[in-house]
Amino acid sequence: MPAPDKQTLRKALRKEKIKAREALTPEERTEKSRAICANILQTPEYAKAKIVMIYKFVKGEVQLKALEEVNEALPKAERKTFVYPLCIEDRGMLAIAPDSSDTGTDSWKRGAFGIPEPVPEKGRAVAPEDIDLVISPCSSFDETFMRLGMGGGYYDRFLPKCAKADVMLVAYECQRAEKIPAEDWDVPVPCIVTENGILRKD
Repeated sequence: MPAPDKQTLRKALRKEKIKAREALTPEERTEKSRAICANILQTPEYAKAKIVMIYKFVKGEVQLKALEEVNEALPKAERKTFVYPLCIEDRGMLAIAPDSSDTGTDSWKRGAFGIPEPVPEKGRAVAPEDIDLVISPCSSFDETFMRLGMGGGYYDRFLPKCAKADVMLVAYECQRAEKIPAEDWDVPVPCIVTENGILRKD
């Protein structure tokens, strides 16, 4: 019997790790997410960034609401500009700075895969090359700092356009894998933040 191909292995690992994060209770996800956000706030990448790409969580992903709360509590002149991904055709992605981070407002809609997405007309587009920090979700990560996404390839296509941006992966420890079957186009991330701390690639 032939060995499973790389795509089959990646698909199985993605399913396993998504199941692991969804097995966390809502209370555990909230607690771990707040710990992750607290760790992000300690990083020099976040401290120096003026424009930060974050995301609205779905299906058990790390919740970044605490970052929004901290940012909105600052005087307006000291706040960072948060931009959010908007998925477009051909698996592309735009960065939008919405008028409001509250998904209950008309600045937001339910987009692809049920993910809340900013309404372009209720915000402004930000060029990828102007972004200082991208905080990315994942389905899994490993000891070599490889990222396994959700399978759509949106971030894989978007990140190369962010010429000056630092890239930071966020995940729960339960999403850690021993080894991700990497493809030729996969690039390790320099920084991973979990509830246990900050991991940096040497």
